Amino acid sequence: MNLGNCPRCGKLYVLNVMECCPSCVKDIEQQYVDCVEYLRKERGANIQELSEETGVSIKQITRFIKEGRISVVDSPNLTYPCEVCGTFIREGHMCDGCRARLTKDLNGAAREVGQGDGRSLGEGAYRAIDKSGRS
Repeated sequence: MNLGNCPRCGKLYVLNVMECCPSCVKDIEQQYVDCVEYLRKERGANIQELSEETGVSIKQITRFIKEGRISVVDSPNLTYPCEVCGTFIREGHMCDGCRARLTKDLNGAAREVGQGDGRSLGEGAYRAIDKSGRS
């Protein structure tokens, strides 16, 4: 039996897939229900309004969205922050600008590695491809 301390409350618990104690799992589920009920009434709510009205943190609401438990499809104003710059987005982990910058940086690093040992980009190096399929 593997034991650990709950990252939310610090209590000792048997490790599980939820990665927190049963008490905190119950609390998270109640937060989810509160968010869903509010969004059913206020489809135009944004993430700040949802957080203020339900008392659920923006971080937890973002987690619900990324897990697919809360859909942004029916809520046109529901966006969450890019993990890099904080710009509000509707899908993924990064905004288009950060994704493009990361792709550019990775391609530049791959070229530098290829030039350093005489190999070209296609010879054993990786190429970064962004979500739209461009390289």
